[in-house]
Amino acid sequence: MKIAKEMTIGEVIRKYPQAARILMGFGMGCVGCPSAQAETLEEAAQVHGFNIDDLMEALNKVIP
Repeated sequence: MKIAKEMTIGEVIRKYPQAARILMGFGMGCVGCPSAQAETLEEAAQVHGFNIDDLMEALNKVIP
């Protein structure tokens, strides 16, 4: 697994720009907002009300 739930949204976008569309598909339109630089994927899942395991599976499918 290349992306971990402890990574911040900003870190994921910097390393894997293609992940932005997955995050937005999960309702995270905040991928470019300042809080995305410090919020982890796990924290975002809690705030936005979706399952972190589903997100991790989707993200890691698009990473080569």
